[in-house]
Amino acid sequence: MTRKAPDAQTLSLMLDNVKFDSNGLIAAIAQQHDTGEILMLAWMNHEALEETLQTGRVCYYSRSRQNLWRKGETSGQTQQLIEARLDCDGDAVLLLVDQTGVACHTGRKSCFYRSFTEDGLKEISKPEIDPGQLYARPHKH
Repeated sequence: MTRKAPDAQTLSLMLDNVKFDSNGLIAAIAQQHDTGEILMLAWMNHEALEETLQTGRVCYYSRSRQNLWRKGETSGQTQQLIEARLDCDGDAVLLLVDQTGVACHTGRKSCFYRSFTEDGLKEISKPEIDPGQLYARPHKH
């Protein structure tokens, strides 16, 4: 099944249902569509969510850099949108994605690689790639 972008009017009506916080942001959870693995949590502003829904390439908002962050533009580790879902309160988005490579800047598939245990935090996955390799040079897409 190929995902189709909504027309402008439909997109506008959908975005009217999103409750961005006081900073104009909404939490976005990325989940690998075929395995169900939670990959990461990031933030989107109106422009990032709109671009993601239009293009199918996941775009976030970087709070530290204060600008759009197109997943994979420097690392090559992209996310293609399969489906986007809005939660019942309209204040969180679930992105079912097809992740190319790793999602975490630490070189792991998922950002959720530490588990709370009775003995403290336990690392439950190792890096699949050296983070230095991820950001050594910009990738063009």
